[in-house]
Amino acid sequence: MENDHGEGESFTLSEVRLILIGGRWAGKSSSGNTILRNERFECGRTRTAQSEVRHEVVEGRQLIVVDVPGWSSSLSLTEIPEGDKQRFKLIASKCLPGPNVFLLVIPIDTAFSVTRRKTVEEHMKLLGERVWRYTMVLFTCGDFLRKKTIEQHIESEGDSLKWLIERCRNRYHVFNNKDRSGSDLSRSQVTQLLEKIDEMVWHNNGKYYEVDEQTLNIIKVKQQEVAERAQLRRRRSEDQREVMQTLIPEEKKTLPKLQMILLGSRNVGKTSVGNTVLGIKHQEEGIRTSCSVAQKGFVGKTETTLVDTPGWWKGFPALDTPEVIKDEIIRSLFLCLPGPQVFLLVIDADASFNAKHLDALTTHMELLGEGVWRHTVIVFTRGDWLGTHTIEEYIEGEGEALQSLVEQCGNRYHVIDNKNTDDGTQITELLEKITETVAGNDWERFVLDEKMILTTEERRRSVDERATLRQSQVMVKRKFLRDSSKELHELTFVMLGQASFGKSATGNNILRKEVFATCQNEICQVEKEEVAGRLVTVIDTPGWRKDPCNCTEDMDKEIARGLSLSPSGFHAVLLVVPLDLTFREAQQAALEEHMNLFDVSIWKHTMVLFTYGDRLADKSIEEHIEREHSALRWLIDKCENRYHVVNNMKKAAMGQVTELFEKTEEMVEGSSQQLFCPDMKKIYERIDEKFRRTQLKHVLKQRLAEEYSRREVKLMTGFRETLLELQAEIKRSATTTRSKTLPKGIGQKKKDGNVKEENIDSKFSQKIEKLNKDIQMKSSELLRSSFDFLIPSLKGESPAPSISKPSTDKNHPIDNFDKVLGWLSTLQIGTNVENQLTLNFSDFSQTSGYRSVVPLDGLDFDTENILE
Repeated sequence: MENDHGEGESFTLSEVRLILIGGRWAGKSSSGNTILRNERFECGRTRTAQSEVRHEVVEGRQLIVVDVPGWSSSLSLTEIPEGDKQRFKLIASKCLPGPNVFLLVIPIDTAFSVTRRKTVEEHMKLLGERVWRYTMVLFTCGDFLRKKTIEQHIESEGDSLKWLIERCRNRYHVFNNKDRSGSDLSRSQVTQLLEKIDEMVWHNNGKYYEVDEQTLNIIKVKQQEVAERAQLRRRRSEDQREVMQTLIPEEKKTLPKLQMILLGSRNVGKTSVGNTVLGIKHQEEGIRTSCSVAQKGFVGKTETTLVDTPGWWKGFPALDTPEVIKDEIIRSLFLCLPGPQVFLLVIDADASFNAKHLDALTTHMELLGEGVWRHTVIVFTRGDWLGTHTIEEYIEGEGEALQSLVEQCGNRYHVIDNKNTDDGTQITELLEKITETVAGNDWERFVLDEKMILTTEERRRSVDERATLRQSQVMVKRKFLRDSSKELHELTFVMLGQASFGKSATGNNILRKEVFATCQNEICQVEKEEVAGRLVTVIDTPGWRKDPCNCTEDMDKEIARGLSLSPSGFHAVLLVVPLDLTFREAQQAALEEHMNLFDVSIWKHTMVLFTYGDRLADKSIEEHIEREHSALRWLIDKCENRYHVVNNMKKAAMGQVTELFEKTEEMVEGSSQQLFCPDMKKIYERIDEKFRRTQLKHVLKQRLAEEYSRREVKLMTGFRETLLELQAEIKRSATTTRSKTLPKGIGQKKKDGNVKEENIDSKFSQKIEKLNKDIQMKSSELLRSSFDFLIPSLKGESPAPSISKPSTDKNHPIDNFDKVLGWLSTLQIGTNVENQLTLNFSDFSQTSGYRSVVPLDGLDFDTENILE
């Protein structure tokens, strides 16, 4: 029996099966020890790399506690390795027949942001919607509450945490894992938790989370297939290494000199790999590599030069990477002349690797020229997260993208556990694999492209000249304005820019306090603070999307609303642009589209605010501007050379904030003390006009799509009729032939002829049946499309709900927008001599016309082979 209770009696589980889930470092293992009242799970810096099960009798109950590997709170589900997702789906099978409760561990000392909510939500989806019935939030770090109650904490945290509590049907509990003294207070927190679990199970009618046997079996089959392929890959790698080792003479097994370059995306652990290889134990954490740097040392008896390079954003191709980072990657070749013997390509084994990552990696690697892959060894970091699983299982489990990369590198790979740097065997083995790679290339180095060297040097000189000129122009202008400008007692800023460019973090830096959430905010927020003797007001706005298709009218109106939150106007519009992503045509188009909503006068009051200033390293901002795409120079020129750089990693650096204030005061002086006071009515009119144009495009596209489908149905119907006629003709012909008297001795031929006729008839019937289904499906889609997208007519009928009705007033009694939409509904679509769809505008205007063509390539039928 699951329990021993009757109606109206107390309910107590004799066996409690619970699973601890949550993010890394949330306190799951520590909570497990608190529940078991025993140190059964390893805590501290030890990572839970695979699910662990512990049994213990507590308060007369049999407890089965499962500790599950934590998920990264900064990664979405698409960034989690496939193997990890599969294993997470199987966690319920660790305590069969199924857990009574999932304890979702949330630390109180860390903000539960929108990003964390999304991560939780995505992971819970892996277990199915029903998991929420069996889930309770377990708050850790209870000592952080101090005099606050947990309810006060929940209310003060915001909507994300309140959403989570509601999803868990208001079930939660608090642990202070530091208090395991055995005192009554310490023991009572476990007793209360068990009582809450009893109550939850009672509400669930004694049921538990049941394991889905079908899912379990499917995943186990996949895991078995992955394990078999992994074993084959490992064996192939070992055989390959054995062959190479026989080809290396004894005197060359230890290389006297070795030159290598580290490559990879950001935050994968490149610098840690370099320090591990060179035996550097004291390393600064969280410092980004902003330029290529060479370090020298000895690895065993080998004199080694190792060049670290700046990383690119994971999943972003080289087109999106700033030119300065690409130049630094190329410059790494010149830091180990006459050329490197090996490239160490670093990939983190605790994250996903898909086609997008492969494309990003390939485009960056190929910046170095041909032949780079022959000299490359893949180094997988964070091997401690693999647990009992091999690196080959990770490679095979991730899919084709990673497998093709490993093959591209000649099946050369190595895994490093950065947390276990004292184990010298992993570096010894890496050095052996590097030696084998060098030997496989006939001991030759990677050959540098002389043309690349000349091009790089020429571009550097040109950039330096233009940067010097721009810098001198800015200095002259600033000196002129500084002499006449005065310090303002109040400053008001509005932040504009694309989503995730760093607006909110910069707003916090300006105000010297954390007031703006650094996740993607959806509403405008106003904050004030006295900074450097000035009353500073910052208005943060939602970021717009890079792709205009993802922008909505509500989003644009909310961004615009930010400009209405300071009736007296703005001293500066801060247009935020990051230094760690390129600024090209797409970014320029998105920016122009939004800035055009605010009137051309906005440019006189706009300053470009560059974020991620740490990416500049020893380069000047002018060098960055001149090195980048011409779109960035267009923007700087549009703002009349007004720009500033902030490094939000250095929040204590007050100078960057005061300099921003000074530049703003100079800009105000250059505008004759005028502030930016937008006409909000005109802004909203422009937004309305923008989305009406979008609707017109959508209607036109819909009309063409519907007409295309009608033509397709008509052609398919015609072809079906042709087949029916052919089938009938063949049947008539066969009947006529059979009616004739047949000579003796050809009975077998008659039989064979009948079989052939039946086969042909069957093929006709199959094709006709398939056409019927296709026609029916297309017709249904066309009918649904017509109902889903109704267009107002010219007779003044009300538009359909899917089209927002434009506001009308006494100045606009008849709206032209409705007229155009109505006209589109009656637009004649014809075909030209090439059978292409054409729009006939002649009926709409006698004085001018327009013709557009849509190809009908998709309507061709292969009638020759249709019956084969």
